[in-house]
Amino acid sequence: MSRRRNKDGGSASVELAVALPSLVLLVMAGVAMVSLATGQMRCVDAAREAARAVARGDSASVAYAIARQVAPRGAEVRVESSGERVIVTVSARGQALSRLVAPMPISGRAVALREPGDAWGGG
Repeated sequence: MSRRRNKDGGSASVELAVALPSLVLLVMAGVAMVSLATGQMRCVDAAREAARAVARGDSASVAYAIARQVAPRGAEVRVESSGERVIVTVSARGQALSRLVAPMPISGRAVALREPGDAWGGG
């Protein structure tokens, strides 16, 4: 019986061994980007909800509580008032792949105009 020799000599295994870690790294980078984008959207949503709350007459403590419910864990909330405008900024550290990469800053900002009178339009 004669043995057939494989012409590639194991090069397919080597190519797979080189390509597989690259593929894993690419997938991890994709997951990290999605995680950061989600955190960014949560910061923007938190700022918008808090700005709406202050604009309709709720206290700053209520706005902080609303923002912290929506924002990523450990986010900082800043509420500023300038005449008729309310400006809320929510900032956090994006923790995507935190053991491999330094956390990246993410933030969201919203501006709302104060509503005249009470929340029910009573003047």
